[in-house]
Amino acid sequence: MAPKSGKHPRSPSADDNLRRPTTKRAKEVDTKDNPYEKLIEASKAQDKSPKPSAIVHWFREQDIRLQDNAALSAASSKAKDASVPLLTIFVFSPLDMEWHGLSPAKIDFILESLKLLQSELEELHIPLVPLTANRRVDKGKMVMDFIKKHKVSHVFANFEYEVDELRRDLDLYKRLKSEETSFELFHDQTVMEPGTLTSGSGAPMKVFTPYHKAWLQKVGRQPELLNVYDDPAANDKDVSTKYKDLFGQKFPEAPKSKQFQSESERKSIRQLWPAGHQAAMKRLDHFLGKKVETYKANRSTPAADNSSRLSAYFSAGVLSVRQALSAARKANDDQNFETSGNSGIYSWARELVFREFYRHMLIIKPHNAMNLPSNLKFDFVQWEDDEEGWKKWCKGKTGMPFIDAGMRQLNTESYMHNRLRMNTASYLRTNLLIDYRKGERYFAEHLIDWDLANNTNGWEPSYTVFNPVVQAEKCDPDGEYIRKWVPELNNVQGKAVFDPYHRLSKQEFEKLDYPAPHVDFKESRQRCLQRYKSDMADADP
Repeated sequence: MAPKSGKHPRSPSADDNLRRPTTKRAKEVDTKDNPYEKLIEASKAQDKSPKPSAIVHWFREQDIRLQDNAALSAASSKAKDASVPLLTIFVFSPLDMEWHGLSPAKIDFILESLKLLQSELEELHIPLVPLTANRRVDKGKMVMDFIKKHKVSHVFANFEYEVDELRRDLDLYKRLKSEETSFELFHDQTVMEPGTLTSGSGAPMKVFTPYHKAWLQKVGRQPELLNVYDDPAANDKDVSTKYKDLFGQKFPEAPKSKQFQSESERKSIRQLWPAGHQAAMKRLDHFLGKKVETYKANRSTPAADNSSRLSAYFSAGVLSVRQALSAARKANDDQNFETSGNSGIYSWARELVFREFYRHMLIIKPHNAMNLPSNLKFDFVQWEDDEEGWKKWCKGKTGMPFIDAGMRQLNTESYMHNRLRMNTASYLRTNLLIDYRKGERYFAEHLIDWDLANNTNGWEPSYTVFNPVVQAEKCDPDGEYIRKWVPELNNVQGKAVFDPYHRLSKQEFEKLDYPAPHVDFKESRQRCLQRYKSDMADADP
């Protein structure tokens, strides 16, 4: 119970992966120490007019593509106008990948997409050079060493909005102060520059519905916002000779702790998620041509598998959201994304705007990227240390079929339908009352499409408690999804499949080889709401 007076203690964290700064520090980062605002200031203060020599585009983990790449297109234009070579780099940091908890599936997808990108670029006589940082502090130095060695005058890159990445770029601005090299950043992950859609008072919008409405209105007035950027022009052929050592460099393997457990697992995931832009476009065309008509009706029905399955391509920037929306608008007879057009396209476009909104929120509340909830009062909730419940959740053996089906899909496909993401997250943080950050980390370590902005917002704790039986009956009415992923229940007839423990006789249930619910839903829901109320009542972030 919360103390009757005085500040409530924060929930403890013995897990290194879950450690976070104080809530007081979080408020400082959001306001006077906001890294995004500092980066914008540093960008404005620099000299952007050095004499062109060599131009570098720095690929990041969220823009692994040649097509419709804002910074790459600008770098190419600069190089062509000045008749100087365009070089490209990618900084590979195994330690960062482990620190951020990236899954073997995501790392493999990134590396395979980079290899395909390297081949595309080399056909244009443009090298893609992997720079491998063995320690976190090496990244800036490695980029600086490359800049100095190859007499680079301009570095182009796209913004990344997470705190660590913003600080990394801010550090590079500081390092370049004494060099005759400019560093230019471009907004590429979003159609609208984060922070620019504001309320009537001029403050950044913090609620999605008005944000979405404002987004639609602005795109309606300025349809050119969805115009794609030009592909880079080819270098002169002599660049392949002059910079011979930069071509054909091999990308390193994933860290040992981030490799697939077996060759069969790797083949299975690669078949489900083929790498590269060409695969992304093929999947986009299939979705817009075959699936989008029924997307609105079926988007919350996991058995229908009516989603675009493009999330992995968006999260690694193999496909831009801008190009996808441009293609969707064309498929919608060039109408804007209003209800008067194709309702499936409208509904899907709305989901993509959600991605933008989460990045918008990340620069407003950067503490969201620091293992802290958006509502800082939730950092004072005392979570349960339920190791048995945690293991059951991870393995998909909680005794709640809808939850277990979702977790088993995640463990098999490195992917989970969005409706199940909401339900499994709710069950962990409310019914099991386990620290939501553990679940957030588990998703990062298993999803191929993990994205920090999306993931943290999806795991944001709240008073909402999804009932997994009601949700299953509504979203999986025939039990098709449950039976696919929980084969123990294949022969359970009718609505008993949604809650076999309570809807079958004791004798029938015991024959299933399926666990009883780890917790009672009603009792655990009440426990959660009471805990939230008592722990947050006098919390003072």
